[in-house]
Amino acid sequence: MPLIPEEPQIHESAQGPRATPASGRTAPTPRPVPGPRPAASRPGRPGPQRPAPPVQRTPRDVAPAKPSPSGPAATAAPAATPQIQLIPASADGALDAADEAVDLLLDSGRAPGDVLVITTGAQHPWAEHELSFGEAPYWAQHDAGDDVFYTDAAMASRAASRPVVVVAVNGGPASAAASALPLAHTRAGALLIVCGDPQQINTVLGAGV
Repeated sequence: MPLIPEEPQIHESAQGPRATPASGRTAPTPRPVPGPRPAASRPGRPGPQRPAPPVQRTPRDVAPAKPSPSGPAATAAPAATPQIQLIPASADGALDAADEAVDLLLDSGRAPGDVLVITTGAQHPWAEHELSFGEAPYWAQHDAGDDVFYTDAAMASRAASRPVVVVAVNGGPASAAASALPLAHTRAGALLIVCGDPQQINTVLGAGV
């Protein structure tokens, strides 16, 4: 069933974990406004490097494991289907919309290591910068899992699952989106955010998810 384009709003349903402030009340999630961002605010461009978590920003989405009583091991519950959020954007504006979405996720309390960003066209500037030092250190940062990680559709199959996956449909061949969107759906634990042309996204997700 096709997705209906929504206002650019990031929210998480009861299907997946969400961050809560120290008071225990649910923190309101800001609405992303797709559009150009200052170049200095993006990882990998002149200015600050990759977004780093503030000292007080800690993952609150995973509850501590409880000791299991003696006896047969409990059967793990099946993974919940991630919520899908569509942010309409042109191919030229999809990367900016994805960056805005990431910023708002971090501002709402998501840990940087919870977020994976996939592009269907040109690499994100952060990925271009890090790959200039070689693939080994680039993937070592992915394995560390303590920061937002950016990759493209061609390499996304190597990326591990994360609670939130953001896809920027920023061009590239039609096959890139056709492969990246279903893959992103399997990698997203709680929330899949897709920035791009609604008609193209609905067509791909409707057939592949």
